[in-house]
Amino acid sequence: MDRRRFVASSAAAAAALAVRPAFGEDAYPSHAITFINPFPPGGAADVVGRPLTAMLEPILKQPCIVETKAGAAGQVGGQVAASAKPDGYTLLIHIVSISGFAEVDKLFDRPPKFTRADFIPIARLTSGPMVLVVNDQQPYKSVKELVDDARANPDKLIFSSSGLYGALHLPTALFMQAAGIKMKHLPTNGGGPALTALLGNNSQVLVSAIAPASGQIKAGKLRALACFSPQRAASMPDVPTLKELGYNVEFSLWVGVFAPKNTPAPIVKILGDAIKMAATGDQFKTAITNIGDEVAFLDQAAFAKFWDEDAKRVEAAVHAIGRVQG
Repeated sequence: MDRRRFVASSAAAAAALAVRPAFGEDAYPSHAITFINPFPPGGAADVVGRPLTAMLEPILKQPCIVETKAGAAGQVGGQVAASAKPDGYTLLIHIVSISGFAEVDKLFDRPPKFTRADFIPIARLTSGPMVLVVNDQQPYKSVKELVDDARANPDKLIFSSSGLYGALHLPTALFMQAAGIKMKHLPTNGGGPALTALLGNNSQVLVSAIAPASGQIKAGKLRALACFSPQRAASMPDVPTLKELGYNVEFSLWVGVFAPKNTPAPIVKILGDAIKMAATGDQFKTAITNIGDEVAFLDQAAFAKFWDEDAKRVEAAVHAIGRVQG
């Protein structure tokens, strides 16, 4: 990403945000803004969040820093953000799995670390299909070959994920349920480590967002067998969908930006306007297209409505999987 070129091209757009309301002694923003990435580097939140923050800096005229707070499939960073001061200087970049953690806690009769009510959704940035991949040491050229072997040899294959009930575990479990197969689960602490496990053959199967896996697919290190989208992914037109293959499974991974509850509405408005400016620009679209993902921007009102609807699907998936340990 050419940050200097974006600074020049954003000068006129940034002027639209030049007049900012005062909160206390300073106008917002008066210093650096931290965007918490609740996953290790290399996951969807990371690869989408970094180009976003690079493009926000010239608009907000303050440093925008991605800080990794990984652990528990995204719950650690979510908890940090939920308890942060609601002043607009600590935000959260999270993914679809944020919607299911409270339901998981209910399954295990424990108090939730946070709920959806602890956050204000500011904007959805991307929404892309998940892809079922195997590493290049596996013989499978199709979903049928994989399923046939897994049925004949239960628990022979290992799938890695971003953690229990995380964004990579949920669709894998739904696929196994639909296919009538059993694979061993190797939970890690994020999409990046899950991908590393697959590349090192510590696991043989992974359901990933396209963006983190696309480079390895292009390099021939991974083989894409199917997508979880309703239609074939634009970046993978030769890869069939699971529904085409007779499996009634659909799952998308989206990335969004959130603020802690009670963040003042004028600050939320400034952030929403700035993120819209960055996320709808040509350079962000190019950056996201280059990693195989799809920009699917929603502003605050539209994102809030979408999140309410999508959360019901995620919660239903958690309950369909039930109480499992790994």
